Amino acid sequence: MSVVEAHLLGAPLRSRTVAETLSYVYAISRKDADLQPGAAGIAGSGVRLVSSGELAALVSTVSAEEFGEQGLRKNLEDLRWLERTVREHNRVVDAAAATSTVAPLALATVYYNDARVQAALTEQAPMFLDVLELIAGRTEWGVKAYADLIKSTSGEPAEPETGEGERPGQAYLRKIREQRKGRAEAEHEAVERASEIHDALSELAHANRVHPPQNRDLAAYRGLMVLNGAYLVDDSRTEEFASAIDDIASGSSLQIELTGPWAPYSFAVVSAERR
Repeated sequence: MSVVEAHLLGAPLRSRTVAETLSYVYAISRKDADLQPGAAGIAGSGVRLVSSGELAALVSTVSAEEFGEQGLRKNLEDLRWLERTVREHNRVVDAAAATSTVAPLALATVYYNDARVQAALTEQAPMFLDVLELIAGRTEWGVKAYADLIKSTSGEPAEPETGEGERPGQAYLRKIREQRKGRAEAEHEAVERASEIHDALSELAHANRVHPPQNRDLAAYRGLMVLNGAYLVDDSRTEEFASAIDDIASGSSLQIELTGPWAPYSFAVVSAERR
């Protein structure tokens, strides 16, 4: 299933009369929670509550041209559009998460109309309620670890000493192979250290996820990202978790970065059912 297909919930757009607007869902919460739309939505749109049974969703109206299958496929490759949309999506989720337990949905989760949102809340209620139970009283924290491999990779190889029976060119190639071997060993050691850090932090978290390294250009970091972890931590253990990060960072050769608190995007995972 493609990214676009995963976000277009319900029947495919092409099987229905093409609508001008869609219902964009930011997050889901319990209906009895103190959930109040506290921020403008995509492109400044108003945010409203759509309820069904025990659940409520934060919804706004968006353009079908922009968020329909064809438009979304194109827009997801536009970094400016993507950055702006992520910022607007997160703004709504973060405002709601400040007062309620909310399960944020993936970027560009759209339904054909509010009636389909209500139907999804009814049909997938057990799954949504399980997610809300998982994240209640807990917060997501991100931990990244970077290895500095500059020393082992920068600069031209020094003039190598020619060994017995070696020509100068052969000695130069040998030096390059040694440098590459040194980098590979350094990377392997950094990955092992990162794995140990992840294991230690997982002991303090209720749940964890390991994400792929972020794009270097987009995230603007130096070195090699060897850990991009997300940890769902009981709010009562926040100080303990932060203290553990400080202890690990003080004794590690890796650069450790703690980010958050975040709405629990990494743990509010729900599957999109197509009908």
